[in-house]
Amino acid sequence: MSATPTIESPDANGWRQKSLPGFAGLIGPLWVRKEADGWAYGLLATSDHLNPAGVVHGGLLTALLDHALSAIAWEALARRACVTVQLDTHFLAAARAGQFLEVRGRVVRATSSLVFMQGELSVAGSAVATGAAVLKVLGGAALAP
Repeated sequence: MSATPTIESPDANGWRQKSLPGFAGLIGPLWVRKEADGWAYGLLATSDHLNPAGVVHGGLLTALLDHALSAIAWEALARRACVTVQLDTHFLAAARAGQFLEVRGRVVRATSSLVFMQGELSVAGSAVATGAAVLKVLGGAALAP
C-alpha cells in the first residue's frame, strides 16, 4: 500500500497562506498560488476536517470548492463580487488528514449577471471532487476573497 500523499510545507512549493475573515477563515488556513492558467487554492486537511468515518467531510470539500470557484470568478471579473446560486458537487474519492487539497477552476461563460464555473479538487494530481457552479454577479467591487 502506498503512503498517503501529503505536503509538509506549502510555502516551499510557491503557495502562500491567506488569512480571511468569516467562514472561509474558519475552515483554513487557506493557501493560494498564482499559476500560468490562473489561481489555485489549497488547504491542508487536519483531523478537525474529518467526518465520523475518518475521511475529510464532504461539507469541507464543498466549502473549499465554493470558495475557490468564487475567488477565481472574482479575479476573472475584475474583482467584482459574486455569490453562489448553484453548486453541483461530485465526490470521486476520499481525502484524508495530512493531505493537501488543491482546487483549480475556470470560467466557462460569463454574462453581465451570471458566471458559469467548473472546477476540480485534487490531492497530488488525483481528482477527489469536481464542481460546476453558477454565480450571481453583484454590483461593485468587494474585498479580496
